[in-house]
Amino acid sequence: MAIMDKVSQYLVEHPQPLIGAETVQLILFREILDYTVLRTEETRELNTVATPLSVNGDGDVRRVAFLASKQKAAESRTMEQLLRTATREAGIKVNECYLKDGLCLNCPRCALYGATSTESGRAERANIKHRIEYSTAFSLLPIEDIGDVLTFNAIDDKTITTGQALGQRYAVKPASFFPSVITLKSVTELELTLTVKTLLACKSYGAESRIGGDVRNSIVGVALGWEEVLTALELTLELYSDQSKNSPDGVKSLLEGYIPLTGNPGKVQILNPDEVKEFVDTCSRTELDKQFLELAYQDVESYRKSQIAK
Repeated sequence: MAIMDKVSQYLVEHPQPLIGAETVQLILFREILDYTVLRTEETRELNTVATPLSVNGDGDVRRVAFLASKQKAAESRTMEQLLRTATREAGIKVNECYLKDGLCLNCPRCALYGATSTESGRAERANIKHRIEYSTAFSLLPIEDIGDVLTFNAIDDKTITTGQALGQRYAVKPASFFPSVITLKSVTELELTLTVKTLLACKSYGAESRIGGDVRNSIVGVALGWEEVLTALELTLELYSDQSKNSPDGVKSLLEGYIPLTGNPGKVQILNPDEVKEFVDTCSRTELDKQFLELAYQDVESYRKSQIAK
């Protein structure tokens, strides 16, 4: 059985306004490759949260939090950029779509990530519910091991000397890991493929990506079922408890351990490492050509018509 035939049992043929239970979870390792600023507060400090050290408890520690909104924003924009360039290269004319007040509500990104109309009183501008879900990712190691403070200065062009320090930059060190989980609900094969291509293509995250923020996303596990099998926090705590699980084989074993906790264990399938690799390779090799794009946009058009009809 080809890998997409196996995965397709948990996909839908076309997107529908009413979402079913079909669920695909992508297990990611987000590896920080440059100083990355993960913050939202005006204090410029990193976002942190207290969590148990491991799945066994072992007391609380503070971990850096890679907020779901930060992951989603970067990847949503990357998908937008891929679609814009691909449709232009394929010679397909589509409406402009951009965050956050210019969403077209007629492209694959809007259909997957959800979109809210800014116009009132028009049925054809009805909102679209999201079918891709993010959760906060937590650093594998405590902040003491991965956090850093960088001081920056201004250079006087005339004297070529540094003056008073301008400030400090709190950042996550390179080579830090953030185990992450992305959940897709009732998506099509085209949408799943586009999501995987987006994850592999998105390389820039954080508040100051112009001078850092490089990240490598690696898909190391795939869980299929009628519900979510694992959360990002559980993934982090499990990996910290047993470093031997920090591999595709280990992730598969870890996921299998959570099957008994699901409501529909008979519907859960966990891809083995070879299947995960084949799945990722199949998606990445799929070209965003005219045929792919026309089918994807036709799906959204049909989705919108069925949504308005209801």
